[in-house]
Amino acid sequence: MTAEQPPHHPRTASGTTPPNWGITLPLPGLTIDRHRFLVERLPDLGYTDVWSAEGGGTDAFTPLAATATWSPSLRIATGIVPVQTRGPAVLAQTAATLAQLAPGRLLLGLGSSVPAHVTDINGIPFDEPFKRTRDVLRFVTRALRGEHIAGDFDTFSITGYRLPHPPAEPVKVILGALRPGMLRLGFHEGDGAITNLLFPEDVPTVLDAVGPQPPGKELVVKVFVCPTEDTEYAHRATRPFLAWILNREPYRKFHEWLGHGELLRESHTAWAAGDPEAAQKALPDEVVDGLFISGSPEECRERIRAYHRPGVTTIQLYVSLPPDVFVSRARLLDTLARLGPASH
Repeated sequence: MTAEQPPHHPRTASGTTPPNWGITLPLPGLTIDRHRFLVERLPDLGYTDVWSAEGGGTDAFTPLAATATWSPSLRIATGIVPVQTRGPAVLAQTAATLAQLAPGRLLLGLGSSVPAHVTDINGIPFDEPFKRTRDVLRFVTRALRGEHIAGDFDTFSITGYRLPHPPAEPVKVILGALRPGMLRLGFHEGDGAITNLLFPEDVPTVLDAVGPQPPGKELVVKVFVCPTEDTEYAHRATRPFLAWILNREPYRKFHEWLGHGELLRESHTAWAAGDPEAAQKALPDEVVDGLFISGSPEECRERIRAYHRPGVTTIQLYVSLPPDVFVSRARLLDTLARLGPASH
């Protein structure tokens, strides 16, 4: 399979096309330089995409550049890059350069992120996140088409800029989106959206907010997975992250919109009182189990499939593996194979 031949997706018995199935790299606990063997095997395991994210650890672009050199067929995608921590021209330049390594295979996911990743560790004000995201989306999409851009946006001004080498093949630009305004922006002015940390039964609410999807648009659902049958370990490993992220304002408002405010109220109250440990303990097990799936790889795979509804084009997995999986490459590959779409 070459870069010019995207992965083939046979239709299911119901006539629907299965979603792309991606994995977020680097895997927690494994530095990016130790991923080549994995990337080279991912297509054989049924995976179509490699995704990255950017917060307080690994940057979003280096893992994708490595993936592009290790695999001629995998799509590469950011999910997401904050719009505040790089200038709009730098974002366009970086995407255009990366697209030279993977022509026709790049999705650029942009988003507002959270203050903890923008202000707390970068010293950049988290001002007008919706407007900033909209303005960067408009700039980047025009820049990647090779247009000359000059003038005032609501959140920045550009004297004049044109990419010297715009991508030869289109780069899809999608938005990290949790609520109707950002979801609609992603679909109306971009190439779609990526959403995450929701229950399978919440997906129709997101689809309703998006409305009719034009052909070629992307709706990506990011699913968090801890493939282990040791429930106590899974809860211990995932509860701190869930308490932290669900108490960020964007995710608090997201789950209020989805109708889960009462389910999370006790955790929100404890967090607001300055007691993170109590906020963790206050998360109901149904929240921990529902938002960070655990169980055998086969059990996890079936629960992941519940997120695929008509309109969902890609499943992006964030996989947190227990330490015993890293004892050998064979064990790691076997776990991801059993977790992936090619497993039966």
